[in-house]
Amino acid sequence: MTYKTLSPNKKIAMVAHDHRKDDLVNWALRNRDAFIGHELLATGTTGKLIEERLNLPVRKLLSGPLGGDQQIGALIAQGEIDVLIFFWDPMEAQPHDPDVKALLRIGIVWNIPMACDVATADFLISSPHMQGNYKVALTDYDEYKNRTF
Repeated sequence: MTYKTLSPNKKIAMVAHDHRKDDLVNWALRNRDAFIGHELLATGTTGKLIEERLNLPVRKLLSGPLGGDQQIGALIAQGEIDVLIFFWDPMEAQPHDPDVKALLRIGIVWNIPMACDVATADFLISSPHMQGNYKVALTDYDEYKNRTF
């Protein structure tokens, strides 16, 4: 097992499907002060809405269906995302559903904290780990990477 220490200044990615954007923006607005000192990233429209409402800088990536979910997944795999807040819509089929599942999967693979609903996001943002160092256990994938066929 290997470890990565997250600094007090986390890189927080935020994603929301169309019918969940208001939920995410309202949640973020209620927790605005908790985001100060952290780096915020978000997919397209979600990032624009969060930046406008919170008046905090947000690194905006592509819209989810245009590759934004995959961009965030790549950043997770590169160790560039510490926390994922992803309010996905369980009641509506998404044209980029494979990307959605891949993003959730990669978050699990790299053991990053994730919240997919308001209650879990509340627990996550209020955790003392958000403001301090946190040692994350990473699965050692060397055997998987070095396998032969």
